[in-house]
Amino acid sequence: MLVIAAAAALAGGVHAAAPKAVTPGTTEVATAPQAGAPPPGSAAANPTGQAAPAATADAPAPAAVQDPTLNADGSPRMIAAADIGQPTDRKIDLQQQFTPNGREAKAFHNNILMPVVVAISLLVLFLLAYVAIRFREKANPVPSKTSHNTTIEIIWTAAPVLILALIAVPSIGLLARQFKPAPDNAVTLKAIGNQWFWSYEYPDYGGVSVTANMLKEKNEVAAGQRFRTDADGPRLLAVDNRIVLPVGVPIRLITTATDVIHSWAIPAFWIKLDAVPGRLNETSFTIEKPGLYFGQCSELCGARHAYMPIAVEAVPVAQFNQWIRAKGGTLPSAAEAAAPSSAVIPQPGADVADATSNASNAADVPVVNATEAASPSTQRTTGNGGGVGNVDQ
Repeated sequence: MLVIAAAAALAGGVHAAAPKAVTPGTTEVATAPQAGAPPPGSAAANPTGQAAPAATADAPAPAAVQDPTLNADGSPRMIAAADIGQPTDRKIDLQQQFTPNGREAKAFHNNILMPVVVAISLLVLFLLAYVAIRFREKANPVPSKTSHNTTIEIIWTAAPVLILALIAVPSIGLLARQFKPAPDNAVTLKAIGNQWFWSYEYPDYGGVSVTANMLKEKNEVAAGQRFRTDADGPRLLAVDNRIVLPVGVPIRLITTATDVIHSWAIPAFWIKLDAVPGRLNETSFTIEKPGLYFGQCSELCGARHAYMPIAVEAVPVAQFNQWIRAKGGTLPSAAEAAAPSSAVIPQPGADVADATSNASNAADVPVVNATEAASPSTQRTTGNGGGVGNVDQ
C-alpha cells in the first residue's frame, strides 16, 4: 500500500510540472493559459475520468500526446480562410457548402427555388401593372360587369398546384436525406446548449468533453486573459476551444440543452438543429474538406444569445485520432467502430449518472449531465470564463 501511495504521489507531481515556456517572439497574453493551469494538450489539462498510469522509479510516465491542432506555443495551427466557413462582407449568397446535403440544398435553392420565385414575382408585377393601366377609370368610363371567367379561374388554380408538385419532388427527397439516421461507423458528437456557451461530449471516445467560450477582444479582457487574434477567427465567432471532427466520416450530431432552447447551426454544413431541454435531437452529416467552419446559436435564448459561437475544425481521420488521444480519450477497436454505438446519451437533469453515462464519475471531473452543473470542460487552458463557460460575462 505504501508503494502504491508513493507512486500516486509521484504521478501527481508529474502533473504539477510548470507550464511550457512561450516561444520567444510570440504574444504571450494571446496564447498563455491562465495562472496555475497546465499547458495545452497535457494530460492534466484534459482529464477524462480515467486514471492515468502511475509513474514509478522503474517505469516513468509515458509522454503526453501532442495536440495536433496547436503549435508549440499553444496557438492554433489552422487559420480561417476567406469565403470559407464564415460570412463574407458585401456578398449576397448562401455560404459555400462542404457536405453532400449542403451542396444539394444550395443547388435546389439557386437552380429551382430562386427562378420560380423570380418568375412568379415578375408575373404578378406584370398583371398588377396591366390591370392598373388597362382598367383605369379614364380608359373604362363604363366598367365591365363580368364577375367570372372559367378559363382564368382554372388556370390560376391549376398552375400553383402544378408548380408546388414539381417543387415537392426534390424537396421531399432532400428533407428525407437530411434526417436519415447516421450509419453505425459514425462519430457521435453531443452538443449541449447552455446560457450562454456550448459544451460537447464524445461518448464513444472515453468521455472526452470540451467547453467552448467565445473569445473576447483584447480591450475587453483583463491582463493575463486570452483574447481573440486573427488566427482564432472572426470577431464574435472565434472560440477558445474548437470542436475537432474528422473529414469523410459520417458525424452523428445529438443536441440537447440544460436551461432553455438553443440551436446548433453551421451554415457551411447546412445544419441547424434545435437543442431542447429534456430532449435529444439527432441528425447526421459528412464533412467533405478539411477547414475551419463557424456558426452560432440560431434560437433566441436570452440576453447573450449573440455570443454563443461555434467553431468546427475539420481534419483528416489520423489527425482526429491523435487529437482524441491528446485529450486523454481512447480510440474504439475496429469491431467497436463498425458496430452501433453502445454509449448511453443521458439527458441533462438526470438524477443519477451511472457507470454507463458519458459523464465521468471521478471526483475531480464534475458530472456534465447534471442539472446543477454548468457543463464544465476537460480543457481548462484559457482564462476566458474558466471551465464552466462564460460566467464572467
